[in-house]
This record gives sequence, structure tokens and C-alpha cells, in this order.
Amino acid sequence: MSLNTDHIRATHAGSLPRTPELIAANAAKETDGITPEFLELLEASVAGVVQRQKDVGLNIPNDGEYGHTMSTSVDYGAWWNYSFARLGGLEPTDVDRWKDPVVHRSTPGHIVLTSFPDRRDRLAFNDAYTDPSSGILTHRKSVSQPKITGPLTYTGQDLVASDVTNLKKGLAAAGLTEGFVASLSPGSCARVANEYYASDEELLYACADAMREEYKAIIDAGLTVQLDDPSLAESWDQINPEPALQDYLRFIQLRVEATNWALRDLPRDRIRLHVCWGSWHGPHTTDIPFADIIGSVLQINAGGYSFEAANVRHEHEWRIWEDTKLPEGKVIIPGVVSHATNVVEHPDLVADRIVRFAELVGRENVIASTDCGLGGRVHPQIAWAKLEALGEGARRATARLW
Repeated sequence: MSLNTDHIRATHAGSLPRTPELIAANAAKETDGITPEFLELLEASVAGVVQRQKDVGLNIPNDGEYGHTMSTSVDYGAWWNYSFARLGGLEPTDVDRWKDPVVHRSTPGHIVLTSFPDRRDRLAFNDAYTDPSSGILTHRKSVSQPKITGPLTYTGQDLVASDVTNLKKGLAAAGLTEGFVASLSPGSCARVANEYYASDEELLYACADAMREEYKAIIDAGLTVQLDDPSLAESWDQINPEPALQDYLRFIQLRVEATNWALRDLPRDRIRLHVCWGSWHGPHTTDIPFADIIGSVLQINAGGYSFEAANVRHEHEWRIWEDTKLPEGKVIIPGVVSHATNVVEHPDLVADRIVRFAELVGRENVIASTDCGLGGRVHPQIAWAKLEALGEGARRATARLW
């Protein structure tokens, strides 16, 4: 990640709302396959979403994750399950990610991740989670997971080539030079049923070797790769009963080491890491504090660190940067608008949040962002209003900092 020189740059965390036409085309693709008409629509849609990001004041756009295969026709869920179409060694199952546990073999501390209904936050607020009027699971869809039955290989060469080509065309048309493509981290890639690898460590390194090919393709195209890794923080709530902190830190240390293996010899300034606590609209009372894992997060060889900092469960954690030294030459990419509320943040509040971080780690080291992807989490009209507030907030923060 390059540093700011004369202004606060703005980006976002990945997923953006798809157009109704693209959602319909994705649904049709499930039966018709990839047609020339679909590819034409995809290219035009990426160009449009890049231009729109520029128009609202974002300096570092992406393709909206439009090239990531959705498992359903809804505008939600592609961040993780897109990888199923890009990996060999998988077989389809009727396992539902919302109901069935994903078991990791031989994990430190004998940690086993639970299914969604058994998560600790879900159990603590069972009445709310099971009440359809609460809106917590508005976007819940039955999503089948595959299982690993053979050696993992990367098979998505054509798909990632399409991702980078469409984004580069969109950037050129918009007169921009810097952009990113989101990609699944080894730790999050490993969160499927495993019937092949003998241990969690073997599985993680197999994921690292497979996904590295995607990371390298994005970087070799002159773009930045964003590794999406909720597994570092969100897994805490998936372990029931609550584990000892040291056991959990050993659990995620394997994920840190596997990620660094995947990133070996790749340029750090073309890599950013996204960490979140899961973007569903729940209470999140059992989230692990950021302070408990920040040391692990900073071990990953990325040039920038994206994290939630605007939603009300984590906004107070800006204070960890009073005592945590940001490594030289790296940047933070804090969320300063949230996916977790329909309220559109005032630009002055966005600016306040940006300035707060800049005063702690330096104005050159802060890129303003969203907590998580907005696609599928808030209405498209609200999502773009939030991104407009983000761009304006970055401009107002710039006026205060320069």
C-alpha cells in the first residue's frame, strides 16, 4: 500500500450492490452457463461500478466483486462461496452452512467450529434470531457447502483473468490507476468439510498453495489483492463453549502462518488484509476484542489492514492504536461507515473518525473505508449514500489534516 501524500484516500471493503440485470444474469448462468452475452454484461457492469465509485469520491475502487460467482440469485454471499467454482478437489454436498458444523481435524486445543445456530451470540439472543420480524437473518438463504475429497488445486485461471481484465478496463475508462480485487484467505478457504487432509495444518497449507495462484494473478496484473479473512476474528464466536484465549491464539496462528506461506515473495505493497467479525446484523456480543488478536493480525505480511471500526460493537477499539505501533511502511484501512445500520453517517462524523485514526498513526497511513462489503447488507440506494458520505468525509478530513 502506498502512503497518502496530500489527501486522505478512500476505498471500501469489497462487495457492492449488483444491478437487477446482473443479478438476473447470474441466476440464468446457473442453468445456461457462461455465455457471450453474460460476459458482455459483466464487463459493462464492472466499468459502470468503477465509474460510480469514482463519482462518489473513492480513490481505490474494485470490481464490486461482480465476477465472483453467487450461489443463489440474491445479491449476497459471493465473498466466500465464489471459491467453490475455482478449486479442484471438492465435491458437492447437501450440507447447509447455516445448520451444519464444519469440523477441523487435529486443531490446537481440540477446537471445533460450530454451525450457525450453535454460535454463542445466536444462543444468547435466541428469541431475536428466531423471530423473522427482527430482521437479523433477512438475507438467510440455504447455501450448500462442498466437501474436500481430494487434493486442492486452483482451477480458476480464466475467471480471475476475467476479474482483472474487467477491472483494468474499468479503471482506464475512469482515468484511475489504483484498484483492488478481493480474494479468499487460506483460513476462510479452509472452512468447509474436509474428508481428505489428515490435519488442520495440512488443510490450511493446501488452501494456501491453491489460493496463492489467484493472489499472484491479481498482483501480476498490476492490481492490489485484498485477502478476505473473517476466520481470524469471527471463528471465536463459532467455538462453543468459549475457548481459552491462548488456545484460540494458537488456532489462528496456524492461519497466520499459512497465509504468510501463500504470500511468500509477493510484494507487500500490493497486499491488503480484511478482518471482520461476520457481517450479519446480529448483536455480536460474543465477538472477540480486537486487542486480543491485533498482534496476530499484524504478523500477516500485508501492506494494509482493513478492519471494522464504525459499527457500535467495535468503534471504541480505535484506542488500541494508542498502544499498538503500526509497523513502518504499512497503513490501516479502518471502516468509518458501517454495513450494520440503515442510518447514513454524516460526513462530519466520518471525518471525525478518520482524523481520530490519523492523529494516532499519522495522516499518511490512513485509508478510509467501510466496515464490510455493502452489497446485500443494506439497500443499494442506502449503500451508495453511505459511500458518498465516505467520500465527502475523506475530503473534509483532508481539509482538517493538510
